[in-house]
Amino acid sequence: MSRVLNALPAMLVLLILAAAWLLPPFLPWDYRIIDWDHVSSPALTPGHLLGTDSVGRDLLSRTLIGTRITTMVAIAAASVSLLIGTLWGALAGWCGGRIDNVMMRIVDALYALPFMFVVILLMVVFGRSILLVFIGIGAVEWLTMARVVRGQMLALRQRPFILAAEAAGASPRFIIFRHALPNMAAVILAYLLLTVPQVVMVESFLSFLGLGVQEPMTSLGILVKEGADDMDVFPMALLVPGGVLVTLVISLTLLGERLRDRWAA
Repeated sequence: MSRVLNALPAMLVLLILAAAWLLPPFLPWDYRIIDWDHVSSPALTPGHLLGTDSVGRDLLSRTLIGTRITTMVAIAAASVSLLIGTLWGALAGWCGGRIDNVMMRIVDALYALPFMFVVILLMVVFGRSILLVFIGIGAVEWLTMARVVRGQMLALRQRPFILAAEAAGASPRFIIFRHALPNMAAVILAYLLLTVPQVVMVESFLSFLGLGVQEPMTSLGILVKEGADDMDVFPMALLVPGGVLVTLVISLTLLGERLRDRWAA
């Protein structure tokens, strides 16, 4: 029983992702098409398993596509965060001294900024393209990753195999990418999985405000906003995407924490 409970977060994440990426082509209604004969229809309406929204679009199809877009944004933004944070933290930890001090003070200063305000400012100044959503969210989520990688690099800096590589004349770049980063890959992956649910929440919040993904595309944040507007007449429009969002965030968080506790110990 305990094994099933331990595997449940990963199973839920895989189930949600598989449904979001595989099921939409097999549904009778596309997420963009309006069924004028069924507007705000309840669940189990013919052709609409979960009903339709306030303008007649299939709720199941829109929820699956919204989940796909949200997870795609989250993975892409987390990858941007991984790239920036890993390079910054590895360089700071390797160089040490004044360079490390200056680089980490920059990280501290960025931590003091309201990162949501920075993302919203980027959206307003440079537009609301989905590419900018990737870059904008990833560019403010790398700070924790940089600190984690720096700490790991400082711990590895004095390990015998690193000192042996230096003594053999290996270049710093070779040592960092060939020896240091592979030895901290597990910890980086664990914290990357903890970054993904944070990015999911940020993307959903931006879309809820109308600053994220734009129509005709949709995301879980947009669906939650639309569902909140129609909650009094059609609760399913809020409960379905909201339930998927909560399940996804909690499952990813539990999975990331479990891996962090196992690999970062």
